[in-house]
Amino acid sequence: VVARYADPMLVPAVVTLNMLGLAMIHRLDLADEQRAIRNGSEIPSPDVYSQLTWTALGIVLFVVVLLVVRDHRKLQRYTYTAMFAGLVLLLLPLAPFVGATINGATLWVRLGNLSFQPGELAKIMLTIFFAGYLTVTRDSLALVRTKVLGIEFPRGRDLGPLVVAWLVSLAVLVFERDLGTSLVFFGLFVTMLYIATQRRSWLVLGFVLFATGAAFAYLAFGHVRQRVNVWLDPFGDEGDTSYQIAQSLYGFASGGMFGSGLGQGFPQLVPYAKSDFIIAAFGEEIGLIGVAAMLVLYAIIVQRGMRSAIACRDIFGTLLASGLSIVLALQVFVVIGGVTRLIPLTGLTTPFLSQGGSSLVANWIAIALLMRISDAARHPDTDTGAPALADAPTQAVRL
Repeated sequence: VVARYADPMLVPAVVTLNMLGLAMIHRLDLADEQRAIRNGSEIPSPDVYSQLTWTALGIVLFVVVLLVVRDHRKLQRYTYTAMFAGLVLLLLPLAPFVGATINGATLWVRLGNLSFQPGELAKIMLTIFFAGYLTVTRDSLALVRTKVLGIEFPRGRDLGPLVVAWLVSLAVLVFERDLGTSLVFFGLFVTMLYIATQRRSWLVLGFVLFATGAAFAYLAFGHVRQRVNVWLDPFGDEGDTSYQIAQSLYGFASGGMFGSGLGQGFPQLVPYAKSDFIIAAFGEEIGLIGVAAMLVLYAIIVQRGMRSAIACRDIFGTLLASGLSIVLALQVFVVIGGVTRLIPLTGLTTPFLSQGGSSLVANWIAIALLMRISDAARHPDTDTGAPALADAPTQAVRL
């Protein structure tokens, strides 16, 4: 058995979400086919087949990662290699000839007929880098220089990593026009800093830098300003800029508590219902109860990942499992928060549900790493030579 002691709840929750996503994409394919027949136009090719292909590839890579990464601690050797690979993947869409801009965001790399988002794999690479870097430097980052209003602040020279992460996230926002990845990337690093050092000052500094960057982005970039305005008044320009979010809210309202039933609603009226707004499609057809159940599945994945982090015997594994769980939690919050108008829209995909091979494959790889860490955390401690607690002899200790 490859991971006999791994958490038994991770894979069932992920498979359930993945299958629900396939079912909704197929349902929307049928709606596209019916609309094409009514309009007398050519029937589009179904998207569910490509999503099935990406699902199969994701599962294959899930198994490959479990077979190759037998000990997650060995990943720490590649800390700076992961940093380099993550930055290259993050900036690859800006490269000439291969980078592609779709819907105003430069997130894609196109090679012939194949296109993918390298930023999805970059999140995993940078999480490995953050975990390895903080494992080595967490003691110095936890040193206290001054106290302000009871909050302990680190030394000035230790602020470098946070500032670098802030500048990189701003660069992603500026050059790639990708608000979602910028938020997830910076939030991941600040949260992992807090977990590694247990210093609330990092959260305070991170919030200050985030607020500063958000204000700068609002004043400097028209697309950010437009998203904020749509968030504040989603029905102000319903026929143009706010059409997506308005249709999304109508769908949620139509679904109500229990939904109209699968196949009984009109989720195809929402643009990009298969990708960015798939949660709105679910909200219309399975209602608030169904969406809440799906959020519980996400909560189970995050909770089990964090539980594995707490139980892990090494700092690197704790930080890596925490980081992978935080990435998933942040992405779900940013996507569903944007669709439900809790926060401005960001354009990310809903993990395991939305159409898109890059996100699906990367998330399956992340789950494989969580499975490996949970297997090590739950595995009986037989490699140290120490007896189990129940079998350990009683010793008298002189105080």
